[in-house]
Amino acid sequence: MKYVYFFGEGKAEGSKEMKALLGGKGANLAEMSSIGVPVPGGFTISTEVCELYYENKSRIPKDVQTEVEKNLARLEKMMGKTLGQADDPLLVSVRSGAAVSMPGMMDTVLNLGLNDKAVKGLSAKSGNPRFAWDAYRRFINMFGNVVMGVDHEHFEAALDKIKKKKKVELDTDLDAADLEGVVAAYKDVFKKHTKQSFPQDPKKQLWAAVDAVFGSWNNDRAIAYRKINDIKGLKGTAVNVQSMVFGNLGEDSGTGVCFSRDPSTGKKVFYGEYLMNAQGEDVVAGIRTPMALKTLEKKDPKIYKQLVNVKDKLEKHYTDMQDMEFTIQQGSLYLLQTRNGKRTGAAAIKIAVDLVAEKKIDKATAVTRVTPDQLDQVFHPQIDPRAKKANKAVAKGLNASPGAATGMVVFTAEEAAAWKKEGKKVLLVRKETSPEDIEGMHAAEGILTSTGGMTSHAAVVARGMGTPCVAGTKDVVITGKKLTVSGKTVKQGEAMTIDGSTGEVFIGELALSQPKISGELDTFLSWADDIRLKAKRPGLKQTGINVRTNADTPVDAKRARQFGAEGIGLCRTEHMFFEEDKIFAFRQMILSEDLAGRKKALAKLLPLQKKDFKGIFKAMDGLPVTVRLLDPPLHEFVPHETAEMKELAKAMGISPGVVKAKVESLHEFNPMLGHRGCRLGITYPEVYDMQVEAIMTAACEVAKAGVKVHPEIMIPLVGTKAELAVLRENAIRVAEDVLAKKKQKVQYLVGTMIEIPRAALTADQVAEQADFFSFGTNDLTQMAFGYSRDDVGTFVPEYIDQGILEEDPFAVLDQTGVGQLVQIGTERGRKTKPELKVGICGEHGGEPQSVEFCYKVGMNYVSCSPFRVPIARLAAAQAVLANA
Repeated sequence: MKYVYFFGEGKAEGSKEMKALLGGKGANLAEMSSIGVPVPGGFTISTEVCELYYENKSRIPKDVQTEVEKNLARLEKMMGKTLGQADDPLLVSVRSGAAVSMPGMMDTVLNLGLNDKAVKGLSAKSGNPRFAWDAYRRFINMFGNVVMGVDHEHFEAALDKIKKKKKVELDTDLDAADLEGVVAAYKDVFKKHTKQSFPQDPKKQLWAAVDAVFGSWNNDRAIAYRKINDIKGLKGTAVNVQSMVFGNLGEDSGTGVCFSRDPSTGKKVFYGEYLMNAQGEDVVAGIRTPMALKTLEKKDPKIYKQLVNVKDKLEKHYTDMQDMEFTIQQGSLYLLQTRNGKRTGAAAIKIAVDLVAEKKIDKATAVTRVTPDQLDQVFHPQIDPRAKKANKAVAKGLNASPGAATGMVVFTAEEAAAWKKEGKKVLLVRKETSPEDIEGMHAAEGILTSTGGMTSHAAVVARGMGTPCVAGTKDVVITGKKLTVSGKTVKQGEAMTIDGSTGEVFIGELALSQPKISGELDTFLSWADDIRLKAKRPGLKQTGINVRTNADTPVDAKRARQFGAEGIGLCRTEHMFFEEDKIFAFRQMILSEDLAGRKKALAKLLPLQKKDFKGIFKAMDGLPVTVRLLDPPLHEFVPHETAEMKELAKAMGISPGVVKAKVESLHEFNPMLGHRGCRLGITYPEVYDMQVEAIMTAACEVAKAGVKVHPEIMIPLVGTKAELAVLRENAIRVAEDVLAKKKQKVQYLVGTMIEIPRAALTADQVAEQADFFSFGTNDLTQMAFGYSRDDVGTFVPEYIDQGILEEDPFAVLDQTGVGQLVQIGTERGRKTKPELKVGICGEHGGEPQSVEFCYKVGMNYVSCSPFRVPIARLAAAQAVLANA
């Protein structure tokens, strides 16, 4: 078994394809060495050793130690010097490098191999005593901090004492004798805090450093980084042992970081920073101000030209923007690292499009180069990185709806709406929102809730409106017109900022950066659509997979269509009832004691519902529109405030006591499993009849005006074939009556939402009564797990932290359990009707992993909130490519 891989002098035992084994850094060092880029020689200890290290109770196995010793001897032979050699020592760096880039998260040790004898040899050989003592003091500091756990501040204090004594401010103002004194002081610090002298045996130094780098794989910051960036399934970090080159040998030496394109904008400009007479950490530590890379062209034209040639060579070889680290040692250039550079969403799109234009990659490759998260950035404001760096988050909730928002805190929807009319920017803070809060939610810049999950009312509505939202922030405690968080109090009218992309919450008004939509975006998404829509689907007549939207208003429908939606997969009629001109009539219907009273109230609603549907059908001219009939329980629509009850009682000519009694009678112990959905349609068929009449009348009227209309009537919460049979028959009766009266021909479908596990399991029977299935995975997840989706914020984050759950199942579809129900429902439904149209309309329809699952199980379309449509278009194209 091979565990160590050598590179140097234009040869290498590894390659760029071996990232899983050698880590990104090790694989790329090997690759650069092989293609003739000047790279200091060395070797990489594989990630498999990291795995063995933890299996072996934090010890490196003996056979690995033997292999490392052989490769060290090979490096010493190549360099013509040995580790710790008194007259001309070999010095090495020991660096981490996982398969996925984790900048700054794990540990590095430079200048390893120095001791009290070797420093004198280095001084004599280099002819630069200051450089030698500077290298030694840096090594003691890094070794003490990284390997032995001595806080960096203790070394800094010793250094400051000597600078103060000499009355200088900068490290560079210290001469060789001063730095020799710093070394002595650092050794005293080391001994004081470790109870041992600084090790003089270079081999012991090496093994201690290798041990520390493997140990850093599980340090707090590395674990946190992997969690934040959802990095899973890696064996560990590799360790790269590499001969040192020195940027601090004088003014003809230096070090820097550069990018082959601008990582912020994507423009094709050589971008970076460097310092002369410095080592690598000086550039990022902020001790000295780095110089812009373009100034190197004047300072050293030969080195700059060589660096440009290397940059061009590496970008051409890797066919992507490169992030490179380099060192200049006495006029010679060396590359220490290259990797695909991290970039903003806007830059990712521009670089992908430009690389196709430059014929470096094809369109399919370009589509894989932009992540859905990067695409999402393009559509939402973000907190300015400098503002974020300067302010600490006071709490973290669920990243329910992306983008950042800042505003004055208000605690009721009414106040949000009123303050907005006064020209104020507000942040709506609630324990949880309800449908009645819709006006205030629409007025708010952002929404913050202390309870609720990823599919809570606040989360779903905010995503639909494109409003940033942080939900389930349990550390935020709301009392009256103030909140407390992290021991601080924020009163109404004071500013807060939320980041709906990360779930972070800040006190105060943080600067935001607005998104800039570029022309490259349309080009990029057209490539994604081409891949997505032309894919051949085994067992399906349809090619490709469509992306629809969840939209309840003509405004949302128009916006979604602009974002590329190919129809509406979910139009929720209940949101329409909460509008001011409809809620009163609907409440009258609920409170009516007989059928005649209910029909009278519904007659008032019919023209209003028809008007809503006409607007949506016009906005979606030529595309299908799936309308879900009434779903929520009736208690959500009735007044709960005494004043509202009195007002309703007066209008209906009944006593407030009757209203109150009716409201109380509608209360249910578990309303999500109670009298809602198709159960309302069975017990109050006149409600669904009115809605079907409104849908079909609207369809006939817009069709007569030349609009191509494709209505799909969806019956929610079906659990049995019998329920659907009754309601389908009613819907068809009403629809056919309307068509006969209007003397129109409009093709329509009647289908159902599969959101109850029983419906999925008996889908072969349910399909007999359905023209289509749409999986409502919000409720299906809730019922499959037995989790209340409004309360998951209280325990699911803890489950994820403990590894009980990998993801929040309301954010990412649980493919193992809920996914099984989706697959069974699809397969059994199509067993009865091979051409059954199947889609998804839960919030998972815009989540990339879930979109890929939907593609694999054979769905015809996914549906998501308008602002998620471009993300779903990209995710679907990437699913096609991943499963080609």
